[in-house]
Amino acid sequence: MWLINSSIGRKVVMSVTGLSLILFLTFHASMNVVALISAEGYNMICEFLGANWYAVVATAGLALLAALHFVFAIILTLQNKKARGSDPYEVTAKPDKVEWYSQNMFLLGCIIFIGLCLHLWDFWSNMMWAELKDPVAAMASIPSPSDGYAWIVYNFHDRPGAVVFVILYLVWFCAIWLHMNHGFWSAIQTLGWSGKIWHNRWQCIGFIWSTIVILMFFAVLVKFAIWG
Repeated sequence: MWLINSSIGRKVVMSVTGLSLILFLTFHASMNVVALISAEGYNMICEFLGANWYAVVATAGLALLAALHFVFAIILTLQNKKARGSDPYEVTAKPDKVEWYSQNMFLLGCIIFIGLCLHLWDFWSNMMWAELKDPVAAMASIPSPSDGYAWIVYNFHDRPGAVVFVILYLVWFCAIWLHMNHGFWSAIQTLGWSGKIWHNRWQCIGFIWSTIVILMFFAVLVKFAIWG
């Protein structure tokens, strides 16, 4: 199958999965902003997205997208290293007008993966997984798995060493911003939707989009870190 066996096919898989994850991040950030407006409204969303069949299917789909994106990133990185030959230090000059993050997308991806594991441990394991594992115990737990607002307050303000976790999340968000900023227009270019005229426009759209999404995440983090 050309999507797996060819270099172009692998890049297409990377692009499609990457754009899909960007759409999810946009939804997730929009959902989180509700917590700044209404605790009840945010908890209604959390309850709606609780441990039910469509939430489980969506979670499995997201896990598959993330896994495909990460696995193909490893394959393409190894492929590029092999193409450069046995002496990667032979050429040390960096190309002009190439940003640092565009040359270190895999490193940023690794940071994002580590941050994702932290996020799953902080929230998903205490919310959806708790309901799936033992629904009866989940109903009696305090805070409730459906009380997402309480979990935000705890993780970013009330927990021991909360400031350390806030800093880790800030680093994670920065890595996501850099990765998303470059990944958006790069994916568009790979899919053939870019040209001489639209290349700079897609870069501008990607920068604005990724910045808005990350600022929404930042706003929630800072608000709860400072005021709880």
